[in-house]
Amino acid sequence: MLVAGERAPDFELPDHAGQIVALESLRSAGPVVLFFYPGDFTPICTREVCMVRNIHADLDAAGLRVVGISPDAPEKHARFKADLELPFTLLADTRKQVVKLYGVDGPLGFGVRRASFLIDPAGVIVDTLLADWRVSRHETFLRRAEAMRRTALNPAP
Repeated sequence: MLVAGERAPDFELPDHAGQIVALESLRSAGPVVLFFYPGDFTPICTREVCMVRNIHADLDAAGLRVVGISPDAPEKHARFKADLELPFTLLADTRKQVVKLYGVDGPLGFGVRRASFLIDPAGVIVDTLLADWRVSRHETFLRRAEAMRRTALNPAP
């Protein structure tokens, strides 16, 4: 798995609407949180994306772009996004190319590890988290990223 201080590999993937999205274009608007998850409509993944949905307004207000990546197809992402009213982008890595670039492929190449990456606008990984079963650790990671961003926007005098 990639670690803080490393350059985030650039990529292009289709989103839930089938539109190609590049990491470079996401970064141009500010810091990005990429979170990798195994699949749509599974119990733990549903809990995770709902947690992200529930705190998304705070993350957005802090200037963080949040993007979920799984191997599911754009059509499945579209249903998942609509059913759960997700306000953030879902990217389809059906061949797991980006999963492999970021080192979050599951054991023996099966599945995807539940991991999060905070990437700054220059493309450097600022922070990472690998927590396969603990969704609460991902919320803590996101809240820490939010706090870091707010501090950067409003430095103490």
